[in-house]
Amino acid sequence: MGKLQTTPTLHTVQTASPLPPVEAGDALDQATFHERYKAMPVDFRAELIGGIVFVPSPLRKEHGKHHALVMGWLTHYWIATPGTETLDNATAILDDACEPQPDAALIIDPACGGQTGLSEDGYVTGPPELIVEVASSSESIDLHAKRCAYERAGVQEYVVVLLRQHMVRWFVLQGGVYQEASAGEREIFMSTVFPGLWLHVPALLRLDGQQVMDTLRQGLETPAHAAFVQQLQEGRSAS
Repeated sequence: MGKLQTTPTLHTVQTASPLPPVEAGDALDQATFHERYKAMPVDFRAELIGGIVFVPSPLRKEHGKHHALVMGWLTHYWIATPGTETLDNATAILDDACEPQPDAALIIDPACGGQTGLSEDGYVTGPPELIVEVASSSESIDLHAKRCAYERAGVQEYVVVLLRQHMVRWFVLQGGVYQEASAGEREIFMSTVFPGLWLHVPALLRLDGQQVMDTLRQGLETPAHAAFVQQLQEGRSAS
């Protein structure tokens, strides 16, 4: 009796199709953008503003120096103000069409009454109380698309350091609309959301870190800042 001839069984393996890459100009909702963005290489950076993907240009040394000083300014405030947190290039999920990665942000700890939250995978949700963008090649986006998105989401203060124009613009949300603040004759902006957060504009623009920090210290020594710290601690105790 001959051997029984059998046909080998072929097993096919179903593999998931790779996610399409994130590219500038893509029109996406936040959930789709977030999924694709997480699959991109770790050194890739993109933002979703108003449902459109923006991929920033490489950053020059000038941007890096001003960004570093802004971070130092905000970090000193954070250290002196328990109940606040400074964020550096942290993604913020604002709504179904907006997931930016601002240069810097200052938030009130949610446990102290802040308006942000945290997603299950560790991303900021909701609008930071204050956002800072250092703008050169991104100036048009920062002053238009981002400004509209931050206004709509409820970012209470928005600061843009304009390197090409050599100026700083500070917007304050009033009645759901941004109003531009004035630095006054002393050329010092004073935050309305974070008492004591004072910014000496000429010093920042000329990268005079000593003057930036001296002006901030003056703000931190005011009764308004002391009262704010007390308010934050009372908010934490009540939560």
